[in-house]
Amino acid sequence: MKLSKNNLDQRLSHLYDAIVVGGGAGGLSAAIYLQRYRLDCLAIEKGRGRSFWMQDLRNYLGLPPDTAGRTMLQQGEKHFLSLNGDYLRGYVEEVSDEGETFAVKVKVGKKDSIYRVFRSKYLIAASGIIDHLPQLPDMQNVYDYAGYNLHVCMICDGYEMSDKNCGLFVGSESAINTAFVLNWFTPYITVFTQGLFAVGMEMRQKLAEHGYPLVEQPIKRFLGHNHEMTGVELADGSTVELETGLVAMGSHYHNEYLQGLDLEWQGHNLVTYDMCRTSHPRLFALGDLKVGINQVSIAVADGTLAATAIWRDIRRASQARRWEEKIEDYGAVS
Repeated sequence: MKLSKNNLDQRLSHLYDAIVVGGGAGGLSAAIYLQRYRLDCLAIEKGRGRSFWMQDLRNYLGLPPDTAGRTMLQQGEKHFLSLNGDYLRGYVEEVSDEGETFAVKVKVGKKDSIYRVFRSKYLIAASGIIDHLPQLPDMQNVYDYAGYNLHVCMICDGYEMSDKNCGLFVGSESAINTAFVLNWFTPYITVFTQGLFAVGMEMRQKLAEHGYPLVEQPIKRFLGHNHEMTGVELADGSTVELETGLVAMGSHYHNEYLQGLDLEWQGHNLVTYDMCRTSHPRLFALGDLKVGINQVSIAVADGTLAATAIWRDIRRASQARRWEEKIEDYGAVS
């Protein structure tokens, strides 16, 4: 059932087998599998996650390469609802461990918000990350190209940048090292610091040895048309022609709601063990939120693993179902 402000109160007293925080590829995969295991799941999606902004899925098996990320998510949501799962648009603010259950506090609605608490035996954290983009006065100018030929994931889209004149947009000196991996795909790399930090002599020398220009001026705007970025205009009015770009400015991890729990972290990522289980035996982490590489295919597989682990736990703790009528028949024969 699709929940909203109008009907969610009827589910507040319900104890779910699992609550999935995040309705991206990993979260929907887990939610679908949970329902197919005949468990009871609530999926909570804040909206506009990383996969939502993917303009096409160029490397996902079985889908046309021009399939938009939002199309995949819409199909996943529809599939989940067809299995009688509960789906809520909301923002998870806090998770508390009550011993045998989790209490999940959710903010619903951007205007006239209401706050409600749902409970579950298990929790799946699939809230993911969002990439930091260049901050320009006109952010629509960035959104016109981000996810098209202005990429945020080299593993996903390195092939699309092959042997093209590529701008690497970084937010720190350490991120410049991305250039020395990106050169597997293309050696035609120009590094843009956007005036955000100073570059040391050692890094300058390394860039010079590889022939990679360093541009330290702030960016005024991206140039291009029809979502095809063709270069940048700098603060002094000069331009640099490009055929593609990679943004390497870090990410925001949507993990604030987990900070009150005793969990094992590696930086911003959750450490997971067998079948995506965290250091808490009833809490699982998927996709970008856990230690590992950021791929849609990985997140989908993680969802399958976590849901299966939860089903195994619940099944092993439950009584085996019997065919009572047949037992009576056998009793009559004996």
